[in-house]
Amino acid sequence: MDDLLALIVRHGYAVVSLVVFAEAIGVPVPGAVALVAGGAAAASGRLNTPAVVLCAVIAMMTADTMLYLFGKHTGWTVLKFLCRVSIDPENCVLKSAESFYKRGRETLLIAKFIPGVSTMAAPLAGSMKMPYLQFLGLDFLGACLYALAYIAVGYIFRDFVGKIVEGFRAAGHAVEVVIILAVLGYIAYRMSLYWKHRGDRIVPRVQVAELAKKLKTGPTGTIVLGDVRSHGYYGTNVYRIPGAIRIEPNNLNAEIEKLPKQDNIYLYCTCRNELTSASVAHLLRTKGFNAFVIAGGLAAWRKAGNPLEPVPPTDIVHLPTFVR
Repeated sequence: MDDLLALIVRHGYAVVSLVVFAEAIGVPVPGAVALVAGGAAAASGRLNTPAVVLCAVIAMMTADTMLYLFGKHTGWTVLKFLCRVSIDPENCVLKSAESFYKRGRETLLIAKFIPGVSTMAAPLAGSMKMPYLQFLGLDFLGACLYALAYIAVGYIFRDFVGKIVEGFRAAGHAVEVVIILAVLGYIAYRMSLYWKHRGDRIVPRVQVAELAKKLKTGPTGTIVLGDVRSHGYYGTNVYRIPGAIRIEPNNLNAEIEKLPKQDNIYLYCTCRNELTSASVAHLLRTKGFNAFVIAGGLAAWRKAGNPLEPVPPTDIVHLPTFVR
């Protein structure tokens, strides 16, 4: 906070604009803190309040327009990219898209206040073909609410902000303490995920070379290949392992009824550590199926030079759109 305030005092509007722009495109920087600091600087007479608001809104809308256009021209691709950091990108894409489609217009008004959603909202709007002028109007209102809220906090509580800065100066190691707490929190989060998915790790894995050999030499009638990527990963020019059937991981109760219990079922996805395929396989095994996970998923199959085939048109699921 101390360094940020000093930067804002020296460089004013440029720092506020840069930090807010970076946050809007997904860089983990404290945009809200910059706005609070900008409000405090405006209250002390160092900056002009309307100018701070204007710079912040323009920065956010510039970043959001870039993401909107990116989403409009790439469809699912940008959503997959933004979900890469998620431990379960299959569900990240699907749930983000469905949630935004249900409340997309209202979401744009409050998206800036919600971590994660703030970055996903603009490309989702573009991918779902929300009319640009409609997006622009709602995004403008949302950006104004976000900027005004935090700038007002800094303006009204400028003395309190000053005390915080003094506290940082006096404490000396406060930043280090915050970083340590953040690291401990992340470790606790990872441990909770480890415990939650502990059952998935006992599911037997099969290497792609072993599976490819089975498919060549064994009776293929006893082998089922299951593609458990969510339909966020289906679109034009998408490939799968030849002969694989689609198993929607978010609708397993209906999908299970179509699977033969007497066959060996080999599942693959695109998650790190085969998260989705392991979760589905674990559930299937609890219900009496012979389910296995393809180690490394589709990426390992492709890397080994094994054949692929286009996903058939009947399995392609397109994004819902706001265009009627």
